[in-house]
Formats: sequence, C-alpha cells, structure tokens
Amino acid sequence: MSTVLAGDIGGTKTRLAIIEVAGARVHIVREAEYASRSFATFEAMLADFLGDVAAPQHAALGIAGPIIGGAVRTTNLPWFIETEVLQQRFGFKRCLLLNDLEAVAHGLPALGEVDLLTLQKGVPDAQGNVAVIAAGTGLGEAGLFWDGLQHHPYATEGGHSSFSPQSELEIELLRYLQRRYAHVSWERVVSGMGLPDMHDFLRLHRKSVLPPWLVEEMRAGDAAAVISRAAAAQSDDICVETLALFVRLYGAEAGNLALKTMSRGGLYVGGGIAPKILPLLQGEGFLQAFLNKGRMRHVLEAMPVRVILNDRVALYGPALCAGRQ
Repeated sequence: MSTVLAGDIGGTKTRLAIIEVAGARVHIVREAEYASRSFATFEAMLADFLGDVAAPQHAALGIAGPIIGGAVRTTNLPWFIETEVLQQRFGFKRCLLLNDLEAVAHGLPALGEVDLLTLQKGVPDAQGNVAVIAAGTGLGEAGLFWDGLQHHPYATEGGHSSFSPQSELEIELLRYLQRRYAHVSWERVVSGMGLPDMHDFLRLHRKSVLPPWLVEEMRAGDAAAVISRAAAAQSDDICVETLALFVRLYGAEAGNLALKTMSRGGLYVGGGIAPKILPLLQGEGFLQAFLNKGRMRHVLEAMPVRVILNDRVALYGPALCAGRQ
C-alpha cells in the first residue's frame, strides 16, 4: 500500500486528497474542495490543505492544461505549476503532473458498475482502445491505447480543435462565435463556458426577449447553471433549445473522438455536466449525433458508451498512476 497526495485541478473548483492505494483499490483518508480562484497560486492552496501535516512522499495532480516538461500553465486559471517547485517546497520525493482527462483515464479501473450509466451497450466483451470526453468548465479529451494486454492512458488537447458545424443552425452559430473569438474550438460550444454564448446566439437568432426573471437569476449566479435549470424545468423555450443543441454537439464531438482514436473498447463521458443532464443524454439527441458519421455508423454502433457518475474518478486516477510508479 502507498499513500499519495492527489489533486483534481479544474477551472472552477479544485479537490485535494490524501489517498491510500492498493492495486486498483483506493481509500480517501482526507479530502477538501476549494474554489480554484480563491487562491493566487496553487502552492498557497496546497499549503492551506496540508496545514501542519507532513506531505506524503508522492504527489500526483490532474490539471486542465497541456503538461510540458514537468510544468503547466493552466488553461482556465492564472496559475503556473512546476513539479520542481512543488518538490522543493513540500518535500515530495516524486511529483507527477497529468492532464486532467489523462487523470480520469487512469482512474477508470477504480470504478464499479454503480459508478457508470450505459447509453449504448455496443458489442459484448468489446475490447480495444478507449476514449474519454468530459465537458465541465472546458472540454477535455483523452485516450487509452490497448496493447493487447493492458490500456495505456494518454493526454490530448482535442477540445481545442476547430468546431465543425453540420447544419444551417450550427453554421450560423459558428459565424456568431467567429465575431467574438479569433478561433472557435469545440470547447467554445461543448462546455460550461460555451452554454451562455450558445444561449445568447439562440436568443438573437429566434428574436426572443430574455425574461426578467431569467435576467435576475443570471445576475445572481452562474449563467450556465441557470440555463440548465430552466431547461430541466422547461420554464423557458430558448433554454430548452440551448440544452438540446448542446447535447447534440456533445454527441457529435464524442463520435469524432471515438473515430479518431478507434475506441472499440468504448467511450466514456465524464466531467461535471453529464451527471446533471442525464435525462437529456439518455434521449435521442446525443446518440443520434454520436452515430451520425455516414459510412462509419456501424463502427460506432459497436462501441459501448457510458457516463461516469462518480466525480472522484479524477482524484482516483492520479493516485493510481502514482501508486503504480
């Protein structure tokens, strides 16, 4: 058994934990959650978490951003994190930085059936590469290469690839976003940050006035969460259409990722948004868009598609990765 300091560092919230690892089994000894922007640096947050307790010898952190040379400039936070700095300050013998979706990929072996919801069964005993896609504050994507005996997780920055519209409405959405951003990525539409832009576009496109009650709720809280709640309650037609379009685009990009990685072993949908919109994901929109790849439809129909319900998988992954090493 080994003890690891594990972290799940996201643009909105960060979780830190002390985890005991034995094989694929994990036990969280202590855990805390922070609003990511409540600290100027990650080092200050980690110092607050540890307090007077000595740090474990091993640390592994999943971070939303590209890891280059043991360092990362976080995509949606003003932080620069380096393994060397963390080792010197906190005395870690070994410190690993993982892309956040790579971390989720490492955590899959710790999940049981209760942690997953099947959207498509695929073929029985499907085996091969696996892909993970996760919309939260941003959009993360990762893969697991199958060598015939085991899976090897790897990071991508696929969420930042160029958005590809497939309908007249989506083309108009692209044009709308191009007037706002130099580059329109998939993350600009399939993410928490993308929902308000999509909602604004549909209001303009449908010539619909924003209801006063919705204005007040958006001012008081997170706009994306307000839109999602209004859609779930069906209290505003544009919010309902926004989530329906979001789900279709989520499915379309999930299908793109599954084909590019040839994930015969299955595709997993993670992130903070999916568990909150399960009825929509279980509807027709997501899978129709996922399968709508012309001559490759039969390939996608054979792939299992599952939603990750346990949001601690992003903590389990770094711990399992460090434990193996």
